[in-house]
Amino acid sequence: MAAPLRVLICEHALLVRDGLRTLLNAEQGIDVVGTTDDGLHALTMAWTHRPEVVITGLNLRGIDGVELTRRLCQGAFDPAPGVIAFVTVESQSKVADVVRAGANGVLTSDTSREELATTVRVVARGQAMLSPGITQQVLQWLRGWEMQPEEQLQSVLQTLTPREYQVLQLTANGLSAEELAIKLSIRVATVRTHIYRLRCKLQVQDRAQLVAFAFRAGLMRRSVANPRTEFEAPAAFAS
Repeated sequence: MAAPLRVLICEHALLVRDGLRTLLNAEQGIDVVGTTDDGLHALTMAWTHRPEVVITGLNLRGIDGVELTRRLCQGAFDPAPGVIAFVTVESQSKVADVVRAGANGVLTSDTSREELATTVRVVARGQAMLSPGITQQVLQWLRGWEMQPEEQLQSVLQTLTPREYQVLQLTANGLSAEELAIKLSIRVATVRTHIYRLRCKLQVQDRAQLVAFAFRAGLMRRSVANPRTEFEAPAAFAS
């Protein structure tokens, strides 16, 4: 029988913190290993308990949720835990920042128990999931994104390393962080570092925007029916 997923909760509001713990502990296969309202304490607890998933609010004591996410995803944790940001109306302005820091899940206060548990399981697998309200924001961003000629996007691609190009193409074609790590024979934490650097270079916020960029840049024109085919670098990276 598989061990339960270990989850750490970091949230400044006691009622929210206890509510998340109660909801998740009621789910089979999920174990809340600790709760705190302090970002620095959360780092210590993460070292101790090694959770697969950390749920964090954005307004914390010690360090805020954005900095906590950055240290969890880009620090010395190997493997790094998946991070789910729990945002309120007051903290929604920080959504872009926490996604750039490495969070691959975002939930809002109207999230149901089923959505909460599903997001934990999805993020634990290295995949991404957003609440419907946040997804709508992303769709609006994509619809409003000014279309650039493919030639301009190609010049942006030339700033990528061969490995970053490879990770971009395979991520856009549907591989999870774990699948990428196996395919490329690297660690999951290294994959997440590459994805973070891609987001910074391409000025995108999450996996959905990475996919949109790859499509517009022509990276998905060869067969996408089998995204697990061997990587083909463009001529610019062949030397």
